Amino acid sequence: MKEELIIQLMNRCGIRDQIRKIEPVSGGLMHRMYKVETEGGNYAVKHLNPIIMKRPDALANYARAEKLEETLQAYDIPIVPAMVIDGKRMQKIQDEYFYLFRWQEGEITDWKHIEEDMCTKVGTILGKIHAIEPKEGENQSFAISRTDWRDYILKAKEENIPIASLLEENEDLLCYAQNELNRARTLLPAIMCISDEDMDPKNIMWDKGIPWVIDLECLDYGNPVSHVLQLALQWSGIITGDFDVNKMNAFFKGYLQAYDNGFRNYSDITGVAYTWIEWLEYNMQRALGACTDEKECELGISEVKSTMERIRYIREIEFELKTALQMIAE
Repeated sequence: MKEELIIQLMNRCGIRDQIRKIEPVSGGLMHRMYKVETEGGNYAVKHLNPIIMKRPDALANYARAEKLEETLQAYDIPIVPAMVIDGKRMQKIQDEYFYLFRWQEGEITDWKHIEEDMCTKVGTILGKIHAIEPKEGENQSFAISRTDWRDYILKAKEENIPIASLLEENEDLLCYAQNELNRARTLLPAIMCISDEDMDPKNIMWDKGIPWVIDLECLDYGNPVSHVLQLALQWSGIITGDFDVNKMNAFFKGYLQAYDNGFRNYSDITGVAYTWIEWLEYNMQRALGACTDEKECELGISEVKSTMERIRYIREIEFELKTALQMIAE
């Protein structure tokens, strides 16, 4: 079925070269990616998650991201943009939504093989994006996180999902993380800018040492201080449980050379690191059957486990993080 839709997509986009192979590409946690090899060249196809696309604001969010993608192109930010066909980037085939890209050569670096030089380069790109249209005096409207973790625990027990005990063991930690995140967000400065909070290692393609940003659907306006902290921590080992202060400093070095809004009190907003509780909740919904796709449910369970480990790790090194972030002010 997926191959039939992709063939229809290629025809819709005027690509009539004979297709040699269609194969899944790993890496994405929300959408499905495919590599399409044709006689005339290779392409990447992104099949947008049908569950996401049912959200009332989905199409508006993607339309906004597409406009911002155009802005980044105008400012020569190294990105891999979706192809524009008949004036549209998003294509609809039989009530399914797709993006088509020219294939970008290169490699995604393994999370455990990130080097300081990579952190500096990506930090610089993020800084250049934030420097395009910063608006002081405006702030991102963060919803107060009021997740009822006890309710999720009870539902997981009722449905006999193998993550119920994991959540119950860490219920106090989840409440703590939620409170710390809410507190940190009240301390963010009033600045808004174009941002891509999904610029983690899996969304950077390296071609001969040059980084190219892929997967731009998360482009939006946001708070630069929150986003740079989240990404600096991801690039410095939070994901793998191997925090490296030198990598974090390298990320901030590149970032501050490209854009400096004067904020330095990062140690006061360490709680921003607990943004992962929002990803945890999304995957709890996946695991509890918010999707009809069995693979989606399995992915939800897997992500709940890995995200819970991440939150526990952040709590373990929270003092170390605060100390390291104090150095940014010096």
